[in-house]
Amino acid sequence: MSEISDRIRKQFKEGDDIRDAGLKEPEDVKCCRDIVYGKDEKWQSLDVYRPKEAEDAPLPVIVSVHGGGWVYGDKERYRFYCMSLAQRGFAVVNFSYRLAPENKFPASLEDTNAVFTWVLAHKEEYAFDTEHIFAVGDSAGAHNLALYCCILTNQSYAAEYSFKTPRGFCPKAVALNCGKYNVPPQEGEDLETKELMKDYLPQGGTLEEMKRICAVDYITAAFPPVFLMTATGDFLTSQALVMAEKLMEKSVPFELHFYGDESHILGHVFHCNMKLPEAAKCNDEECAFFGKFM
Repeated sequence: MSEISDRIRKQFKEGDDIRDAGLKEPEDVKCCRDIVYGKDEKWQSLDVYRPKEAEDAPLPVIVSVHGGGWVYGDKERYRFYCMSLAQRGFAVVNFSYRLAPENKFPASLEDTNAVFTWVLAHKEEYAFDTEHIFAVGDSAGAHNLALYCCILTNQSYAAEYSFKTPRGFCPKAVALNCGKYNVPPQEGEDLETKELMKDYLPQGGTLEEMKRICAVDYITAAFPPVFLMTATGDFLTSQALVMAEKLMEKSVPFELHFYGDESHILGHVFHCNMKLPEAAKCNDEECAFFGKFM
């Protein structure tokens, strides 16, 4: 493991511990925990959250793809955020996936595909409305989700992967939050990303590998509608503009939302902080966006 991956794991954990300190799980959400969707019981597991008041009624689904620089994170770190989405009237699938450097690309994409496949296969058991499946992803999770949507909607790009996606499936809409979509080639100036790519990619981040994971290069008109979000203190703000330009070029419906202002700085993935009123506003607006496609 590189020094930067080790540092990310330590620093992100410290930040998440502070963010979630004192939070309690809401009593109005029903939780089905630790459901194994693959062979690795630790990393290939998921939770399902539903509002208790819905009882057994079919609900639209949100699948959450967590962030963490490709090397950090799991469903436990996202439970408060995902439960808050469930309180807004959705069945929410919160999953862990295999991380780099222990598991190289495309392990995280394989796991994302396995989760959507699992959702479709367990429609009756968990009362999923599989005609209305949505997804959210932040930071590296937004990158992962964007690549997966490219696989679902770009046949030539899908041919580069050995796993098979559910036939005819694509989320109705997605939210890409504070994500990275244009991974620089080796000669780029983003040295931190280059170091992470050495841990993430099988060959250490060759030019060909870098190009393969530039999501903006594989977007077509069939890409699902997007709620695209960034904020004043997001260090990936420029990436949202790159994605917005590509979505316009391909005539993909989207909304670009920018949160905070000069006197009120909101950081990277602020929407996962359940203590912030701005997080509630952002998540309300994302769910309202999904509502347009139901």
